[in-house]
Amino acid sequence: MINTARLTLCAMRPEDFNRFAEIWRNPCVVRHIGGKPRSRGEAWDSFLRNAGHWQMAGFGQWGVVMQSNRVLIGQAGFFYGNRCLGEDFDTFPEAGWVLAPEAQGQGFGYEAAQAAHDWFDRVIPGPLVALVDATNTASQNLAGKLGYVKLRESVYNDTPVHLFRRDGPPARI
Repeated sequence: MINTARLTLCAMRPEDFNRFAEIWRNPCVVRHIGGKPRSRGEAWDSFLRNAGHWQMAGFGQWGVVMQSNRVLIGQAGFFYGNRCLGEDFDTFPEAGWVLAPEAQGQGFGYEAAQAAHDWFDRVIPGPLVALVDATNTASQNLAGKLGYVKLRESVYNDTPVHLFRRDGPPARI
């Protein structure tokens, strides 16, 4: 569990699944992540994959919960994507972050992702990568704030994407 000023990053529990599925079926959430809302079954597969990732790799994605009302607003963390995008990308843990629409634009994405990255830098230091839809400027900007630099452009599932790499935490000024 990680606490920030406004958020708690914690393991997702079975009782979080309904909210998780609600977030992933929202067209605004997935417009830059495959473009297709997830069915309840697809959300369940993703929910279980995340839990298993912690077991197999020792890291994964946390649920992002508002401290003020204890509502799940998204997820942030790391995973191995096995996306077949090349050795310069696939061999490293991939960072990801997702927020419900009502939580976007308030700095929660940066707050959650920064806390997750601080944990990663202490516990499993090393390079990280990120895949961001070429049209998702908000996530591209967030990646830059977290210390990622553009590795190259690519196409994933017929969608133009930018691949980023982070070799360690950005210098603090």
